[in-house]
Amino acid sequence: MNIGKLIRLNRIFSHPSGRLCSVAVDHFIGYGKLESGGGLASLPEALPRIAAGGPGAITMSKGTAMNCWAPFAGKIPLIIQSGCFTADDRVIEYVTTPEECVRLGADAIAVAIGIFGPNEGRFIKILMDAVAQAAAFDLPVIAHIYPRDCSGEKPKIVFDAEGILWATRVGIEAGVDVIKVGYTGDVKSFRQVVESSPVPVVAAGGPKAKDLREALTAMSGVVQAGAKGATIGRNVWGVPKTAEALRAFKSVILEGRSVDEALQAEGLTGEE
Repeated sequence: MNIGKLIRLNRIFSHPSGRLCSVAVDHFIGYGKLESGGGLASLPEALPRIAAGGPGAITMSKGTAMNCWAPFAGKIPLIIQSGCFTADDRVIEYVTTPEECVRLGADAIAVAIGIFGPNEGRFIKILMDAVAQAAAFDLPVIAHIYPRDCSGEKPKIVFDAEGILWATRVGIEAGVDVIKVGYTGDVKSFRQVVESSPVPVVAAGGPKAKDLREALTAMSGVVQAGAKGATIGRNVWGVPKTAEALRAFKSVILEGRSVDEALQAEGLTGEE
């Protein structure tokens, strides 16, 4: 591994545990509506709340970085999301280049793709092309890979162990530096995913959980399975006490504390 890529990865995985607890605000196309309340309806308001919790990195689109990131530039590692797709393949685009990411000061480029369905090959090529282009800049590539069930009228993202295993294999074969996949829901099957991969695996925070306790419990399972951490979205910025919720996730993911200990330390009930 060249020194430029190593420097960038070391910034992202800088915690002594070697794990990452990052936040994603790249929720753009495919979500259908702006989140209200404690969500992302106002990016200039959401980012300070997240930053106050001390994320290991934040993933966002290039436009968010250009328009909102200046107060945090150089203080928190930046990951730029380049993938742009919907679960039903209505949109399949690659919207940001590695060169643009480097110019924005990013530490990595993220590429979100869907697998299964009629356009799986196209998605895989998008990912592999990104790896080839990023190599010229020693820019790490973080693959966000989402298995889908395309059997029904409306395709949907799924989290079954077989699908997550295949998603991980796609990332390995594409030559990415980090693979982000959904949590399978139990430690045993996710450990199989992690152990199958020579590439670091981090978990996606998943859909909005019933409450904060449920989300933290899932991330505890991720750590027990041996993953290199997690990237969380709605289960952080969708909670009114955003900074406290993020610090609770950090306690579980980075420090290995129990869910109860993490909640108590931040004055949270878990019902948030």
